Amino acid sequence: MDSKVIHDLIAALPVAVIAVDAGGRITAVNAAATTLLGDRLTDRPFVTALRHPTIVQAVDSVIDPAHVRPPVPDPSLSAVESGGYRNRLVISAQGRDIPAEVTVSGLPGRNGALVVIEDSSGLEQAEQLRRDFVANVSHELRTPLTAMMGFIETLRGPAREDPVAREKFLAIMESEAARMNRLVLDLLSLSRVESEERRRPAERVDLSMLVNSVVATLSMQARTGHVRFQQQGMEAPVFVRGDPDQLTQVFHNLVENAVKYGGAGGEVTLALRHIAHEPVLRGPAVAVSVIDKGEGIDEMHLPRLTERFYRVDSHRSRQQGGTGLGLAIVKHIVSRHRGKLRIESEKGKGSRFTVILPAGQDRR
Repeated sequence: MDSKVIHDLIAALPVAVIAVDAGGRITAVNAAATTLLGDRLTDRPFVTALRHPTIVQAVDSVIDPAHVRPPVPDPSLSAVESGGYRNRLVISAQGRDIPAEVTVSGLPGRNGALVVIEDSSGLEQAEQLRRDFVANVSHELRTPLTAMMGFIETLRGPAREDPVAREKFLAIMESEAARMNRLVLDLLSLSRVESEERRRPAERVDLSMLVNSVVATLSMQARTGHVRFQQQGMEAPVFVRGDPDQLTQVFHNLVENAVKYGGAGGEVTLALRHIAHEPVLRGPAVAVSVIDKGEGIDEMHLPRLTERFYRVDSHRSRQQGGTGLGLAIVKHIVSRHRGKLRIESEKGKGSRFTVILPAGQDRR
């Protein structure tokens, strides 16, 4: 196999690939390898491009198997034919450590080695997210369960004949059970939204009527909290493509949050407006903003607000019955509708949550 064929084959591969000749010099690399390890890799000793003793030993053992023993491969990975080597390693490249699966094998038809590096950073991050998610769910469930078990023990013992204590503890247990139920429902909702995220809804939805319906549903809660609603731009029907149940959930979450956490200002405004051209969506759009005059949110928290279980004030959120999943659900629903969620807030000056949806009904 000549050098041009090898170069063309390497260039077509999506993972980082390096070809090394019998003298240990790099003869060809592809774009992925350049992105991973940097420029000017060809025609230099391999050991200077990737300073990892195990990989260097593997390359030397493939080039000169009679004099260099291969390093011990990872037994959990499939073996490489013709005396090759495969392992999961952490390599240092351009000032950062990268978890990777590295395969070293012989060049077909000539003396040399082929080094394939598959960046596992994404898999590591996904696994860490999974671990964090399980830990967060466990914590959110364990706290009310522990409290309920303590109350049950007390009701069976010292408070058995105390009606006042019994009613108090039962009320707390009911509240904690309701919070756990909300958490489970939100987890199921998040799972359902994520499973459908790649499939854009196609139903014709009147956004004005939908938002007005959400306001009517939450009007009693707003009056209880001494909050009044102001509505702008919702006099006429405005149609978008969407899932009415999911969009209702989006605006219910946003408006309820505005009443709960931003209600100190006494007013929540819902404003609908048309955008002739939204750059991010590359076309006309409809924007619905939920604006409060409450305490506002410190700028440092804004990038993380849509993370699962992230709370600006954990104690206050739990007191208000929050599960920490509401904005994560909103983000995924808006993403499914090919829209954008914009969050603006300043400490002491209130917050504005804006949902921007494509206006063109035939847009995909």
